[in-house]
Amino acid sequence: MMNMKKRLAIILAAVMVLTCLFGCGASGKAQAGKTGVKILVSVSRMDTFRQMLAEAVQSKALEAGAQADLYDAEGSIENQVEHMKMALTGGYDVIICLPVNTDTVVELKASAGDIPIIFCNSCPEENQLQAGKYVYVGSSEQVAGQYQAEYVLDKFSGKDEINVAILTGEPGHSAAVGRTRGVKKALNDSGKQINYVFEDTGVWDTGKAKELMQILLKTGVPVDCVLCNNDSMALGVVEACKEAGIDLSAVPVLGVDATAEGCAAIEAGDMAFTVYQSGTGQGEAAIEYALRIANGQSVKDVEGITEDGLYVWVPFVKVDSTNVSSYK
Repeated sequence: MMNMKKRLAIILAAVMVLTCLFGCGASGKAQAGKTGVKILVSVSRMDTFRQMLAEAVQSKALEAGAQADLYDAEGSIENQVEHMKMALTGGYDVIICLPVNTDTVVELKASAGDIPIIFCNSCPEENQLQAGKYVYVGSSEQVAGQYQAEYVLDKFSGKDEINVAILTGEPGHSAAVGRTRGVKKALNDSGKQINYVFEDTGVWDTGKAKELMQILLKTGVPVDCVLCNNDSMALGVVEACKEAGIDLSAVPVLGVDATAEGCAAIEAGDMAFTVYQSGTGQGEAAIEYALRIANGQSVKDVEGITEDGLYVWVPFVKVDSTNVSSYK
């Protein structure tokens, strides 16, 4: 006959399993605990970086005993508006929103009623932000472009004239606009003659960027470097260059995000440079701000918050062959 201690151990184990099954919640949800705060997370379209950000949001929320329910808008403005309405009718305290299109921010705010919204990944116009209610958590995109330009200017310090190709992200996306603006400003302010020999949108996509680079190479236009708004496009450029027999040590290809694939390409000597954007850091910062707002706490000492309270900046970091091992 089973002794009492052994029987109790089995019962306790069964209780733990049931608690996990019914207390942890369905996929995409981190269930509420002691805080009772409910956060709806609306992602514009899931990709590697956004997945990293979303996972950090859910992990940090779970750790804090809050509920973070994740929804993918799949690139649809209509879906995202519905997410806002769900937050309003579902009793959510805060929304974390990665906008499909920042032009829809007015509609998103109206659909969410008085619920505070923390925007991430794509930054609305400043006049749409309001301290303590509508804020942006992210990295200053112009700095990423500035860092790319600094690498190029150092690489070609002995040249008075530089031929530059640029592949941009989604048209109108704040990251694409900011990164492109940042790189051009720094290059143009250098005093060198900068020739923009090619510029087109690769919409963040490896395959599209490869096609565009193949078109550029066929023109025979001289190119000294290729600056891409993200690593995925940079990898497409690398593929096209390798197939065409281009010496990538002579024609550096630069990206942004320091994805695992981008860092591996730098280690292999294919990509020259990227900029680390911490999806985890952005997700954790968004949750910290969300919890403070929901609990009526001060946000003045949140790390990275600007004096006007409209932005929470998570720093970018330069990544090349000298430090890539720390980011892969």
